[in-house]
Formats: sequence, C-alpha cells, structure tokens
Amino acid sequence: MTREFTRRDAIATIGAGGAVALAGCTGGSDGGNGSNGSGGGNQSGNGSQGGGNSSGGSSGQQASQPLTADGSSTVYPITSNGASVWNSNPPAGDEDYWMPSDYGIETDLPMASYFASAYGLDGGDNQGQPPYLVNVGLSHSGTGIEKLMDGQVDIGDASATAKEELPDADQSTLDKFVDHVVGVDGQPIMVSQAVYDAGVDTITGPELKGIYKGDIQQWSEIGAYSGPEKEIQAICRSEGSGTDTSFRSNLFGSADAPIDGCDARIGQNQQVRTTVLNSDNAIAYAALAFVGGQAPAVSLEIDGTTYTPGENLGERGYPLARDLHCYTWQDTSQKEAAFLRMLLSPYGQENFVEANDYFMLPDSRIQEELGKLPEPTGDFNLGSAANSSSSNGSSGSNGSASTTGMPGTTSG
Repeated sequence: MTREFTRRDAIATIGAGGAVALAGCTGGSDGGNGSNGSGGGNQSGNGSQGGGNSSGGSSGQQASQPLTADGSSTVYPITSNGASVWNSNPPAGDEDYWMPSDYGIETDLPMASYFASAYGLDGGDNQGQPPYLVNVGLSHSGTGIEKLMDGQVDIGDASATAKEELPDADQSTLDKFVDHVVGVDGQPIMVSQAVYDAGVDTITGPELKGIYKGDIQQWSEIGAYSGPEKEIQAICRSEGSGTDTSFRSNLFGSADAPIDGCDARIGQNQQVRTTVLNSDNAIAYAALAFVGGQAPAVSLEIDGTTYTPGENLGERGYPLARDLHCYTWQDTSQKEAAFLRMLLSPYGQENFVEANDYFMLPDSRIQEELGKLPEPTGDFNLGSAANSSSSNGSSGSNGSASTTGMPGTTSG
C-alpha cells in the first residue's frame, strides 16, 4: 500500500507543475532552464533519444524502441503523466491506475499492453514492463514542433498551432503536420496573493490589454484595486511558447502582436507560477493547471460577460481558450496511435486530461480525433466514461468546471 501511494503522489506532483521522476517508472529531470527536462520514461536530456519519426504504422515496428515526445509545458502534464502510467504498465484490477471494468472494458491485459493491442503491438507483462517506453521531454511548443520536423521526436507537444509557431512555413510544410488535439485549456490570468487580497479578483479585457501594451503600469489604475501604490510586474511566457502565442492571438488578434508592457519573459508555466508566488505585484498568464493556491486566478470580464475559473472558462465565448495538441509528422504510426488512442479514450481523458485541470473533449471531437488515427487491426473497445456526471476541474481553490458549452474549436 505504501508503494502505491507514493507512485500516485508522484504522478500528482508532476501534474501540479514539476517534472518529477516516478520511482520504478521514469527517469530524468526537469532541466531547470526549460529546454531539456524529461518525464514519463528513462530518457536522457533533450527528449530525442530513441526518436525519429516513424510513419505509416507497420505492425513490424520494434516495440523495444521508445516512443518520444517533447514540447509544451502546458501539454506536458497530460503526456508525461500518461507516459508514467504507461511505462509502469499496471495490471488490470489495479485500483489506483487501471480498472478497465470501470470503463466497460473486458480485458485481463495491463494498461499499456491493452492499448498497444489495438494495433497488434505485442509485449509487456504483469510485472510492470510495457510493450515500449514513452519518453516525454519538457521545453516549449516551438521547440517540440522543431524537434518533430527534424526527426528528433515522434510527437511534438504544443499549446498553439503549428501554423502559429511557424509563421514563415509554406503550406506544403504545414500539411505534413498531423494535428491530434487531446484536450482544451481555458487559459486563466493569475496575480500575486497580495494583489488578490487588495481586491483584484476580477480584471476587465481593456485593463488586461492596457497592462500588456504598457499603457497601464500601476495597480492603482485597476478599478478593483484598493491597496497601496504599487507598480505592476507583467510576466510573459517566452517567445515561441504556445502559451505566449495563443495569448497574443486570442487577446490581441495576432500571434505576432507586440507586448510592450512585458517586464519579464519566463520559459515554462512552472516557472511562471514560482515567480508569481515570490512576488507581491505580479500578473501573468499561464495554463489552467498551474494556477490556484497562493497564485490565485482572477475572473476576466469581457463584453459584459464575466469568465470565472472553476465556473465557465470552458464556455465557447471565453477568449483565452485553446486546444492542446500532440502533433505527428507526415503520418501517424501505430506506436504513436496506440498512445494517442489511450489519451483520447474515456480512461485517458479522465485520468490525464481532467485530472490535470484541463477540459476533456466532447464526444464529437473525440470521434473527430480518432478519425485521424490508423484503424485498429481488430475489434477494440475504447471504453465509456466511468462517471457520466464527472465535471472537469479548474483552477485551484475555485472548484471544478462543467464541460457544458466548452469550445468546439479553438486556436492553439
């Protein structure tokens, strides 16, 4: 019992914002500088070991070769946590990690072995050995997409579209990307606890734009603020990150829009959260999974509608919602498809998307994404939701948000 609790606690810690190695399952570290972290396997450094984009999906793929991914720190909790459990290949009946009967699946196979069996990829056992390892690196969207193009990894994690990350790419290049959307992030705004305590629990769209344009530089210029005179510290994600790209695109209408009010650019969502925690005057934009606690999210009021974390960030009208992508290159191999099919299954959506405070895809979008994958080689039961009334989590102390009205299509 103690070992199982430790494994579950470690996985939860990864999703909370750190690249934590799961004992017996993972290796590597978060790399510190946002460029070479790893998770979900025993890869080294930059996430490219054992990589190379296999395409076409022949069942003769060598199961001993790891599947590799790298990119967005926003998508990282989904793919890394999924990889950590995949790599431990828990047996059917493991109450913590793999209860197939809860999802209407009848199988005695361990988790990874079951989803790999959709494509005849044999291997794995009940002793924790998967058919093949999945190694997930941590950097940002632009890096993941570039590594995918260069053949260094099999999957490029991104929280913005390839088109937004590669504005100079021609259409023939963009057409080689296969976009697999695995979840939706209702990107929130967070502030320092001192700012929140001074009354800023809501900020308007014009105020947010003014801060990041550099037109508003003092918290006293924000209507809800009632504290002492204090300069605003506007935190931005690094250029090339999908979070930064989508923030500019969704708020200012262009992925190339200047943000002249930016006081600091930070590499990863985890580091953004730490900066806000250690400041008394900060505002930042980050992925939904990284806000809450002493880095509280605030409501955003736009065009007469107030969007509140934990209530309605999943609504179609929320301007900072974006898809979370797992790109493959030119085609999607059977090894890639088996892992992606797991993430798209009700089991994967509940345990790796919803559990990391992102919005699960509605059924119509699940079917759309499954249509991009190779057909299973035989009869395969993807399963059904374990709890049809389950709601998607949102930020920290703000509770959970329903999937009702969540975006049908969003931009990276």
